[in-house]
Amino acid sequence: MQAIAEIFSQGEEIVSGQTVDTNAAWLSQKLVQMGFVVKRHSAVGDNLADLKTLLQDISQRADVCLCTGGLGPTIDDLTAQAVAEAFALPLELDTVALEQITHYFSCRQRTMVDSNRKQAFFPQGALRIDNEWGTAPGFSVRHNRCWFVFVPGVPSEMKHMYDATIASQLAQRFSVQAEQLITLRSVGIGESDLQEKLNTITLPDCAKLGFRAALDEVHTKLIFPSDAEHDLVRATVNHVAENIGDYIFAIDGLDGYQGGLVDVISQLMQQQQLTLSVQETASHGLMAAKCITQPWLISSVYNQGLQRLTDNQAIADFQEIALGIAQNIQEQEGTDCVLVQLYEGSANQFQQKELSITLFTLLLTPTGFVHSQRSIAGSKTRKQNQAAIYSLDLLRRFLQKNLSNTVRSII
Repeated sequence: MQAIAEIFSQGEEIVSGQTVDTNAAWLSQKLVQMGFVVKRHSAVGDNLADLKTLLQDISQRADVCLCTGGLGPTIDDLTAQAVAEAFALPLELDTVALEQITHYFSCRQRTMVDSNRKQAFFPQGALRIDNEWGTAPGFSVRHNRCWFVFVPGVPSEMKHMYDATIASQLAQRFSVQAEQLITLRSVGIGESDLQEKLNTITLPDCAKLGFRAALDEVHTKLIFPSDAEHDLVRATVNHVAENIGDYIFAIDGLDGYQGGLVDVISQLMQQQQLTLSVQETASHGLMAAKCITQPWLISSVYNQGLQRLTDNQAIADFQEIALGIAQNIQEQEGTDCVLVQLYEGSANQFQQKELSITLFTLLLTPTGFVHSQRSIAGSKTRKQNQAAIYSLDLLRRFLQKNLSNTVRSII
């Protein structure tokens, strides 16, 4: 049976947009990883009536609710009072909590003011959750069907308390198993095109298909029950991957975590003992920034003088120009591979969101060269990022194909 979870964030700064609620995202990920089904995220400002109403509603519909914020010493911290009134559980002083708060201040040679005593009062019957990283202890309480956990809104304190105490309590109280999530990570193809490629596939009844577009990549998600047969999962993932093709650069969750595009490239570069030099134009140094600290990146130059090909240059000229640049760099730097980037389009085209440019990338390798051509559009920042990603993806495709050919030749 599924266990339903909710996340509840309290604070005027959350609902007003002054603070981005990263706590809710982090806690949701943790709950999903354990096997909970997260149904809602709710946020309420510093209003006692609103807090009480939401708590009463959640107690009727969720099995567990993790709540952040509102445990501080000031008048706008209303969580404990709201719980006490919503569930008819009078506030009581927890002497251990008071000692912990007092100790926190004494260790720092600071005087504790009276308002901090407020943080040691919990609803009757609540279980204290110690906070060794701040002044506000948390607490948990059950009402109706729901087990509520209340922790501070400070992310560092909340995360420490979750890892030290709450995770193990969740495991003891609930018998849940996480679904199997397989993520196929791709570059150079959008969600609609991915959906089109998979329209003719018949998935097993137990499998759920979804998509997620991120800044640098698109995820195709396959979700299976925790008890799905391993052979069925693997066969389904392989079938989906075959239909998507070499847009896929990594598959997470089937044989572990493979990581992002640069992570995959780095592993392949080190496996094949190759080094790289880069000359950037459209990406304006972003390729190098994405690969910073990588030992295989020997040199990177942003050459403003080669920002674009002139309008009267043919596509074939690109290969000659880029190949000549790559060969010169290879001779100077002594690197195994050289990635050269050019683009066709005016400076105005690059700046204008509604206008596209054509990106040309050439990769010189120890065995020859490969190249790609792609139209990129959007804001100048988006063009810059697309140029970096598509150029790096040309390197990734070569490395994976080269590794595959090497394996075949050995066999």
